[in-house]
Amino acid sequence: MTGTLEMASGNYRYIPAVFQYSAGVAAAPGYAIERVRFARPVPLREGFARIAELIGAAGRPLTAFCACELRSPGQFTEEGFRAFNRAYVEVLREWGIVDGERNPVARSNVCPEVDPPGEPSFHAFAYTVAAPDAPRSFVIAGSAEVPEGHSDYRAHIVRRGDIGPDGLREKARWVLGEMERRMGLFEAGWRDVTGVQLYTVHDVHPLLAEEFGRRGALRHGLTWHYNRPPVVDLDFEMDCRCVHRERVLEV
Repeated sequence: MTGTLEMASGNYRYIPAVFQYSAGVAAAPGYAIERVRFARPVPLREGFARIAELIGAAGRPLTAFCACELRSPGQFTEEGFRAFNRAYVEVLREWGIVDGERNPVARSNVCPEVDPPGEPSFHAFAYTVAAPDAPRSFVIAGSAEVPEGHSDYRAHIVRRGDIGPDGLREKARWVLGEMERRMGLFEAGWRDVTGVQLYTVHDVHPLLAEEFGRRGALRHGLTWHYNRPPVVDLDFEMDCRCVHRERVLEV
């Protein structure tokens, strides 16, 4: 898979992106990605402990941890986001997942507009398990309407501040295209996804048929979270996945 790297100790490949997360992960042959969602948000420190316990109970190494979905109390400033990411990544270093500036773990981190958690928390996570003859599985990380890798977000946001119909349409097209680009690196597309998630507080109903439907992104419906992306001035984010086993944990 050109454009991807191997995380051999976790039994998956990933799309390199920025130090805080990768752009997506796909299970290696003979393995599958499983997703676990918490019934309510679990604070980060407690969440890492619960995840380590669950992965260990499954007989897997901590390096099998390959993706997560976070919920934060509100949007960060860019400096606040960098500080949060540095603390988050330190745990991944301790687990032997992050080496240098390469982080293979895919991630979404969004901010509920209603009933947000009091601190950054886990909503869900994913890890690899041995599964001979398993169908393909992958998780595409969350992307808002801005290219990754720049020194700042604000100067590169697509139609920054424009939440009118035309602005939202352009934002949606950019993000949908980024989802497709990332899936393409795993030789996959909308035909393969089992779940699509959207994060915005703005009205995108006029876009569902023409922008989402015509691409095939609504084959299994759409989970619309009334959330904002993690950084101030971002308005539209998505992620998607192809995962054949998912469960919900009471906490």
